[in-house]
Amino acid sequence: QVQLVESGGGLVQAGGSLRLSCAASGRPFSNYVMSWFRQASGKEREFVAVISQSGATTDYVDSVKGRFTISRDNAKNTVYLQMNSLKPEDTAVYYCASKTAIRYYRDRAEYEFWGQGTQVTVSS
Repeated sequence: QVQLVESGGGLVQAGGSLRLSCAASGRPFSNYVMSWFRQASGKEREFVAVISQSGATTDYVDSVKGRFTISRDNAKNTVYLQMNSLKPEDTAVYYCASKTAIRYYRDRAEYEFWGQGTQVTVSS
């Protein structure tokens, strides 16, 4: 089992920044691909960003490219999502997710472990 706990959400004005953290415990963190998903009210949960086990490879949904940065610190068992230039359409509950080996990392059904989520609200 892997336990994931997100933090860092909150209310911010459009154009502002937030940094989300996801702390993992349980099995060795460095074995896991880590991703961030988000779910806006009334919408399906969508892929936001992914980072490989070593941190060498990342990918993002087009709508956040150039604004969000995913990173990880394997020594601290933590993955981060730095969100800059936030827009009202970024408002959602943000979840981190993990899996040891993933074929289609944008597919939420691939993931084995999920955190409880943290709310991000961007006001206009």
